[in-house]
Amino acid sequence: MHRVLQKVSGFGFALAVVTNAAMAQTYPSKPIRVIVPYAAGGFSDISSRLVGAAMSRALGQTLVIEPKPGGGGRVGADMIAKAAPDGYQILYTTSGTHTYMQITERSLSYDPVKDFTPIALVGNYGLLTVINASIPVRSVSEFIAYAKKNPGKLNYASSGLGSGIHFAGELLKDLAGINLVHVPYKGSGPALQDVIAGACQITFDGAAKPFIDAGKVRFLGTTSAQRDPRFPDAPTLGEAGVTGYDLTYWLAVFAPAGLAADIQNKLNAAVNSALADEKFKSQLAEMGVVPMGGSPDVLAPLIRTETAKLRKIATDAKLQFE
Repeated sequence: MHRVLQKVSGFGFALAVVTNAAMAQTYPSKPIRVIVPYAAGGFSDISSRLVGAAMSRALGQTLVIEPKPGGGGRVGADMIAKAAPDGYQILYTTSGTHTYMQITERSLSYDPVKDFTPIALVGNYGLLTVINASIPVRSVSEFIAYAKKNPGKLNYASSGLGSGIHFAGELLKDLAGINLVHVPYKGSGPALQDVIAGACQITFDGAAKPFIDAGKVRFLGTTSAQRDPRFPDAPTLGEAGVTGYDLTYWLAVFAPAGLAADIQNKLNAAVNSALADEKFKSQLAEMGVVPMGGSPDVLAPLIRTETAKLRKIATDAKLQFE
């Protein structure tokens, strides 16, 4: 009886291997569902549609974009973490669901590394550091000097407690040695509007370019280690004198854990093919995104490194999250 069971078990294993190989060879044979864990019309949704269209051309199959907002991104990410690893349900997300939430949430229903198969890093982007136009400074060093002369009198607006903008402000305070008062809003839009109005003096917003161009706010530099492609002549905060400043965000594609390696490779190749397209790269640059691509292997170490950096910022600033 034991020998019979062994033979049956071995046959089942062999059948599974053959089935997986056959799936990989025919993949994709139907549309691919792309979950975006943020609201429709936002930065992630818009960029996902550009990525989806470019990947569709490479794969010869339609990618259907489905925004699934909720819990700051947690709902959509959890959906993919629990989905079948067949390559027909993938996640297009930002670093928010895989790094920030490890700091700001007491417990996550998914593990950002173990519960996902990494596909590709799409690109990096930073936030634009902008100040109220009436402030009598023109550079980062001048703003720091101005803040030191007015300790506790300048407010920085964020999109909420634990948001990327919140971390950006605390890192600037720490590295520049200045005292800014945090004023959280329900979204980056209202935060930026109050900087324009003068209720707050500084904020960090990736969508601030139209207001910079119109002269409603003054641009000092980007939060990332790389210059914003929309402002190639403007320095990063690190280049402008805030040594060690780097708060870089990223966009990436993931699938559920357990995805067959052949399918993972096909999806990764599709992303890299999209990033090789000049029109697509130009579209990303218009959004302030620096194209990245490369091997899926870069994502897990990136998640761990960035999470450790954010945890240090939170610890140093004594940030408390519910």
